[in-house]
Amino acid sequence: MIALAILVAVLSINPVVNLFSSRQLMNSSFDPLQLVNTYGAFGSVERERYEIIIEGTNDDDPEQASFSPYEFRCKPGDPERRPCVVAPYQYRIDWQMWFAAMSSYRQHPWIVHLVYKLLLGDRAILSLLAHNPFPEHPPRYVRADLYRYELTRLADQTSAYWKREKVAPYLPAVSVDEPDLLQFLRRHRWAIEQNP
Repeated sequence: MIALAILVAVLSINPVVNLFSSRQLMNSSFDPLQLVNTYGAFGSVERERYEIIIEGTNDDDPEQASFSPYEFRCKPGDPERRPCVVAPYQYRIDWQMWFAAMSSYRQHPWIVHLVYKLLLGDRAILSLLAHNPFPEHPPRYVRADLYRYELTRLADQTSAYWKREKVAPYLPAVSVDEPDLLQFLRRHRWAIEQNP
């Protein structure tokens, strides 16, 4: 047993060196016996990323409306909000929003359900967020847009931590009784609730 522990410790030297390398390898084996390896989704985090920003409004016409953003606990939103660091724990919904930004809501139907729950003012969903811009009653419409975020540099001399630009609409503005929204929810077998 001691010999095995020593063998694993010696074989673990290369994976530990790799962990601190600027050219980190992920999901790789470092010995012919494949006793030790590295595992992870990403070896590094880039300065640029895509984010979904969810916003709501109580205006009657979503085409002419002024929208207010929902803020998540840790994912980028307001460019002037300092990036948060939580490790090893990750806020799951923030993490999932990052993956959803890599493709369409059709590949991540849960985000449509999330929007529906925001339209209902669901307290369990709202408890996952850092800021609810509609504390009195749920919004009339909710939409989601895709933005490209880039970390600013110290030389930029700005109070913002991120530069961002809108890339495209992600999910059009929908209301709680929008027929297409309700049909989408039924197709994915989510319960339709009565609007309070």
